[in-house]
Amino acid sequence: MELIARGRDADVYALDGARVLRRYRHGGPTAREARLMADLAARGYPVPTVYEVSGADLVLERLDGPTMLDVLAAQPWRGRSLGRTLGGLLDRLHALPAPAWLPGRFGTGGDDRVLHLDLHPGNVVLTGRGPVVIDWRDARAGDPAADVAMTLVTIGSAELPGPALRLARRPLLRSVREGREAGLAARTREVVEAKLADPHLLPSEAAWLGRRTGGRTDRPGP
Repeated sequence: MELIARGRDADVYALDGARVLRRYRHGGPTAREARLMADLAARGYPVPTVYEVSGADLVLERLDGPTMLDVLAAQPWRGRSLGRTLGGLLDRLHALPAPAWLPGRFGTGGDDRVLHLDLHPGNVVLTGRGPVVIDWRDARAGDPAADVAMTLVTIGSAELPGPALRLARRPLLRSVREGREAGLAARTREVVEAKLADPHLLPSEAAWLGRRTGGRTDRPGP
């Protein structure tokens, strides 16, 4: 199989022109992720088609197009417009009530919505049918403000290769934040603490996050 993409915890292989295999390197069940993608697709949210689920493997639709991150690297002047696209994807997702079986995180105590909790430009593929959101392993039910905060914190802390992406970051963040301030401040510190516990965090990202928690850059224990 041809390796076509490598993330922090998964590898993606081409199976043929229409399908890819997403394999998590450290294992773990994928059934809930697949079930959520099927649920979202049925409700009109743009996700890849799921063909098979087996242990740590997902066979998914092969998407034709660059990621939003690839486009920003080549065309940084599109940061503001692509930020609006990213914010729109968050809004569409947060309009959907969470299914009762989806575990909660950053809960509201009532009207929980579907949260992606890793929705950044590297997880949006710009296809001919429009943007499609990938990588749903972290998805939970909860407060939309936490999902917006996670997107902002992830983009803000990311170690970006090259000046083009660094140039695009500020307008991208501004567009995502615009009109989505409700509850954001209250959730941001909680989200920063959650990010610091991520075992895949790079040292530069931990340092950026630590500056938002009074300078602490160590990661809390389990």
